[in-house]
Amino acid sequence: MTRRVLLHVGTPKTGTSYVQDVLFRNREPLAEAGIRYPAERFDAHFLAALDLMNLPWGGLESEAIGAWDRLAEEARSHDGTTIISHEILAHASPTQTGRALESLGHRWDAAPGEQETEVHVVISVRDLVRQVPAEWQENVKHRATLSYGEFLAQVRDPERQSRVASWFWAVQEIPAILERWAHDLPPEHVHVVTVPPSGTAPEVLWGRFSRALSLDGVDLDLEATRANPSLGVPETALIRQINCTANDRLAPPDYRPLIRETLAHRTLSERRDSPRLALPPDAHPWFVDLAQSWIAAVDERGYDVIGDLQELVGAPVRPDYADPDDPDPSQVADAAVDAITGLALEAARLRAEEHRLHEELAEAHRALERAYLRPSYRLREKIVQLLEGSRPGRVVMAGYRRLRGRSSSSA
Repeated sequence: MTRRVLLHVGTPKTGTSYVQDVLFRNREPLAEAGIRYPAERFDAHFLAALDLMNLPWGGLESEAIGAWDRLAEEARSHDGTTIISHEILAHASPTQTGRALESLGHRWDAAPGEQETEVHVVISVRDLVRQVPAEWQENVKHRATLSYGEFLAQVRDPERQSRVASWFWAVQEIPAILERWAHDLPPEHVHVVTVPPSGTAPEVLWGRFSRALSLDGVDLDLEATRANPSLGVPETALIRQINCTANDRLAPPDYRPLIRETLAHRTLSERRDSPRLALPPDAHPWFVDLAQSWIAAVDERGYDVIGDLQELVGAPVRPDYADPDDPDPSQVADAAVDAITGLALEAARLRAEEHRLHEELAEAHRALERAYLRPSYRLREKIVQLLEGSRPGRVVMAGYRRLRGRSSSSA
């Protein structure tokens, strides 16, 4: 059997969270089909990517030490297909991609048919018309306070000197990502999955991923349990206002469960009638022209395109564009009411959990008191105290404990 690795390297906001959720939950049926998704925890490939690129990430980098080498070893030990997937791999430098491919068994000097491992690179891509506002929103959901206008200015700066611009283009510039990851691979081993336009049935994108990852014919549970839902304009503006106000007072370990998960993902993302984030009309042509140049570059290289490269052009200018830097105050107020309600419900849930834990602790104390008050317990305790009070008694107790195989000082 051919040893093969399908390496999905991004890009962000292209359905990657859903794909990784399906792969993680279906490890057993995948294994039965000869496909390995090596992950003992959901974020295993994320940690491996952090390790490969030596990226700081809120302290998680300490957990990540050695994670890439362990993942690569699992892939090399499997005589079949292994899937590795995480979107931040798009950020890897040429040196890091070289190390990754070599660790998976790819040989740069191998003749055709002599590769130790057949490596395929999969990249999922979406139009910049959607990617740009989505990336700004993702920054906001990670505590950023940068306005949308400032974000766009930094991204369009030809020098790309800012941290924001550097990260954005590292994970979004499709031809450059493909050059870093796939320049040494045969074009037929490079699979470009395009994300269809908004409003397309979700099954279409999954069908494309299924083909790229050799999952056709494998019976999988496709029900989503994890997602990274998007927010509308007033909801994103509200989160940014909270960041500007509370970042100095809200510790990082508290931000994710309270703001990102409870407030953004589980509460505000349910508001579907708000205006959606979009490119400003004056910025739209610049990004569309750039996408056209990318389409030409990818098409020229002859990769396996699953979908349609023309989908990278994106939708036309929205006539109802809403500026998140100047949102409708009434819409933000409505979102804030829902936010307060969501946080109040979470506080009530936590209070109920706290009460339950107090009750369990009280019952444990009562059980200990009942055990202590039982005559047999008190008698044993008294005998032990008497024996421990004399040298012969201590000898007797030592022998008793040896017979019982105990090493503690209690009977």
